[in-house]
Amino acid sequence: MKKSFAIIGLGRFGGTLCKELNRRNVEVMGIDKNSQRVNEYSTYATQTLVLDATVEGNLQRIGIRNFDHVFVSHGDDLQSSILTTLLLKELGVKKVWVKAKNDYHHKVLEKIGADHIIHPESEMAKRVAHHVVSEKIIDYVELSDEYSIIEVIATQKISGKSLSKLDIRGRFGVTVVAIKKKDKNILVSPSAESTIDKEDVLVVIGNNENLERFEQAGV
Repeated sequence: MKKSFAIIGLGRFGGTLCKELNRRNVEVMGIDKNSQRVNEYSTYATQTLVLDATVEGNLQRIGIRNFDHVFVSHGDDLQSSILTTLLLKELGVKKVWVKAKNDYHHKVLEKIGADHIIHPESEMAKRVAHHVVSEKIIDYVELSDEYSIIEVIATQKISGKSLSKLDIRGRFGVTVVAIKKKDKNILVSPSAESTIDKEDVLVVIGNNENLERFEQAGV
């Protein structure tokens, strides 16, 4: 059974998210107080509504608690973001994702029970920093304050060697969870005998300090 999604706030972040979910052929409801925004994204959502999500009765009327994931993206309107999040949790929505404006906003969202708090600008800045500082890292996803996933390009240094010979987990405490080969094939959960070729992309998960050691000395 397909998961269902609702997006409250169709600004830059919410609108882009709506397009991406639509591209993946999932059910998306787009909600905004601004009719112009609703019209703009009507072709990307299964259903769009002009609606004030800070009114509990409106959320009850559309059956918001039946959605698997609800995203709150109110832009700079922190009051609406906080109130909407609070209502969604009180109404029993399973997973509430909220775009946070700043650290103060984040702390309030944590206290009222937001399941996932997103900092798009901060997260993108970190990804850009990793790109420009390292010639090897081509992507970076922060999982928590301590753990991340990186995609790193294999150099000649490890070309032709198997994972067992490289002993990446033993030497650096990180795990290769996938290998993207040059021919576009992807090895998920590669075996110890999987061989690395130059310019393969390794998808690696681990503690941030260990990942940094691996990036500097392991590839």
